Amino acid sequence: MKPRINIITLGTKDLTKATRFYKEGLGFTKMDFEGNISFFMLNGSWLSLYPWELLAQDAQTDVASSGFRGITLAHNVENENQVTDILEQAKSAGAHIVKQAQKTEWGGFSGYFTDLDGHLWEVAHNPFFWPGPKDDNGHLEESAR
Repeated sequence: MKPRINIITLGTKDLTKATRFYKEGLGFTKMDFEGNISFFMLNGSWLSLYPWELLAQDAQTDVASSGFRGITLAHNVENENQVTDILEQAKSAGAHIVKQAQKTEWGGFSGYFTDLDGHLWEVAHNPFFWPGPKDDNGHLEESAR
């Protein structure tokens, strides 16, 4: 059986600007594809569930505001410096920083930004969990730990 491919699709008001933001602003690899859609290659995907109110609190966003949609996307990186660098890179590309990079109560380091369409992104370093990549035996690669 072939592995399943998970795709997260974000609605955007301006496909050209959003594509430029993710490709040039954040450095995501864009797949060659024709049509009214842009695909970016990701290094695997994970789904996490977290209480709505706590997620809003973590992003320092009001749970009752129309800006909080009950979802965040996360970009996990290898160290705290990368968190800071990516937040600055996103800001330079037009993102709005919602929460500056800071130590977390769970022992990590993270910050949040919204992209050009208001999608909430967390950039995080979690010293206790690395979601990939895995070697041929399904174990985390040493370089990724």
